[in-house]
Amino acid sequence: MALLAIFIAAWRGDPNVFAVGPHHDAIWGPPLGLALGLAVVAFCRIAAAQWQWAQVLNRSFRDVLGPLTGRDIWLLAATSSIGEEMLFRGALTPWLGIWLQAAIFALLHIGPGKRFVPWTVFAALLGVALGYLAMATGNLAGVIIAHFVINALNLRQIMRDDSPAMPLLQRA
Repeated sequence: MALLAIFIAAWRGDPNVFAVGPHHDAIWGPPLGLALGLAVVAFCRIAAAQWQWAQVLNRSFRDVLGPLTGRDIWLLAATSSIGEEMLFRGALTPWLGIWLQAAIFALLHIGPGKRFVPWTVFAALLGVALGYLAMATGNLAGVIIAHFVINALNLRQIMRDDSPAMPLLQRA
């Protein structure tokens, strides 16, 4: 994804995918990204405790991903946050705008089966939020941090979740 981001950015005439929008030196991107990431993780924890769709989604992720070690989680979180942010917020947002890049980001997050629809909708909303954060801060530091925090902490929780597996008939 990172190579695709660099290719797209170079093709559109600005290969610097880390500088987005007019404020390239905004130092408040990382703390805002951390705050956004932690807020999203808190929402995910509340959702998993309160709503069945979130519990089904977490169990489905665990089933699809299989067992992940702590190292696997950190590597997956790091590579996906850097690569996806370079592509979607760094290369596509300045070219296509916030809403269209968020729609494409959501399409990338379509899972196998209707039980993953909430994840796709959530990815679209998060794509918009991350797009606005990137444009407001002028760089990818905050959005990479937010994306990393969300992926790392949520994957860790999903792998630790002790809820029993769903019966086959209830899986969508």
